[in-house]
Parts: sequence; structure tokens; C-alpha cells
Amino acid sequence: MSEKILISSDSTTDLSPELRERYGVRLMRLVVNLNDVDHVDGVDITPEDIYRNYEQNKTLPKTAAPNLTDCTEFFRNYAEQGYSVVHFTISSEMSSTYQNSVIAAEEFENVHVVDTRNLSTGGGLLVIHAAELAQRGMDAARIAEECRHLAACVDASFVIDSLDYLHKGGRCSAVAMLGANLMNFKPCIIVKDGAMTVGKKYRGKFDAVLLKYIADRIGDGSDICKDHVFITHAGCDDAVVEACVEKLRSLGDFPNIHVTRAGCTVSSHCGRNTLGVLFIRNHPI
Repeated sequence: MSEKILISSDSTTDLSPELRERYGVRLMRLVVNLNDVDHVDGVDITPEDIYRNYEQNKTLPKTAAPNLTDCTEFFRNYAEQGYSVVHFTISSEMSSTYQNSVIAAEEFENVHVVDTRNLSTGGGLLVIHAAELAQRGMDAARIAEECRHLAACVDASFVIDSLDYLHKGGRCSAVAMLGANLMNFKPCIIVKDGAMTVGKKYRGKFDAVLLKYIADRIGDGSDICKDHVFITHAGCDDAVVEACVEKLRSLGDFPNIHVTRAGCTVSSHCGRNTLGVLFIRNHPI
């Protein structure tokens, strides 16, 4: 009898409901605490709630990993249905979600946890790859191992219009924020070795900067796996997003350009008007 495989992830992978449905992905959702009230990520709180609260109160939420009990019950539900589970988490450098999931998985013979070393659709790219490997008949253990190796090839970055959220969250000094605002800088945040770091600093209007940024990241496209590319944003205007999609199309033949909205985790760190292009390279980066 062939192995029944279920692909799951925490809620930070920012896959759209349509993609989750297409690939049969199940979510383990994080907790978002806003004004001392716990919410379930993507269920009873959205990025727009976070933005509205920040505009009114200048406070940001705190996100919390699923606890050990929640992780165990999540895996037990599918293990008892006879599934082998391949589960993906946000980078272990950013959250205890991975650690809790690994400990919970030790109770089961058929649960494999993958540290994406990434966030948002950087992890989502690995989830889709895993689902496609499962469709081709690869077993769960091999899927997990291949995705662990592939994590080093994920190119994930974002351009941020304003440093306000990073400053409020303690990730940017007041001096750096003031300097960036005065000089009209739009920093590119890159995920490298499982953590966020500052890359190139663009200058100018946000919409024009995004087109330059996309061209810089894609280059001639010769070292990119073009099967799936994400444009993920945190509430940008539709016209800005569409211009980015058209720019990406002009740079190469990308059969699947997925436009997705960043969830609560990215949105609470970076704020509205954040946009990234995310893909897999043909080599570790």
C-alpha cells in the first residue's frame, strides 16, 4: 500500500487559500497577541487589524509559537488517520515553532519536521516543492531531506517603504530610521542563514524602487528555478502589485507567478507597503 503523505506548515508561509487547497496543505497557526488579547493567526485577526491598531494606538502585536501540546495534538490528528506528515516551520532563528514541533514529532514515527530557514513564501516555496514531490510518489522521509537541502537555495527578500514598524518593534534604531526617512531610502531586507539582514538600500519613490529591485534580484534569470515565483506584499496598492507582476514577466518566462498577501507575522514586523519577490535558485546562496 502506498504511503499517505500530508504536507503541513505553520501559518507564516503565507500561501493563499487557493494554493493550500490545490496542494492539500494544512496549517498549524501561530498565536497573535494584540493589546493583551490572544488571536489565532489568520482566523480572527488580519494584517488590516494590525495596521488599524497601530494607527490608533501605536502598538504592535506579539506573535507566539504553538505550544508543545498544540503541536502534539496537531500531529496526532493526522498520524492517527494513517498519514506520514512533512511539516514546515518558520526559521528556527526567528521562532521557537521549529523546536516545539521537533519535540512533539518525537512521539510519532511518521512526522518529519523541516526548518525552512526562512519566513513567508520563502518557506511557502519549499511547501509547494514538497507537495509536488509527494504527487510524484516520493516518500515522506526523502521529501523532508530534499527540502532541508533545498532551503539553502531559497532567495527571499523584501523592500520596505517605511522603517516605522521595524523601529517600533526594536529592530531598527531611531537614528537609522531618521536617516532613512530623510534620505528617502527604501531598504531591501534579505533572509540569509535563517535570519533577516539589510541588503541594498534603494532611494526614491516606492513604486519605482520596486521595479529596480525586481530587476536586480532576477538578473538574467539564468540561475533561477522558474517553476514558481512569488510576489508577496503586505497591503500594497493593486496598481503597484500589477506593475511588479508585469516587470517580472518582462524579465523571463515564469509559468507560475503567485501573488500573495503577507500574513500577520511579516505584516507586524514590516508594516504596510512591503513587497518581495521570492524564488528558488539553482544553487545555495
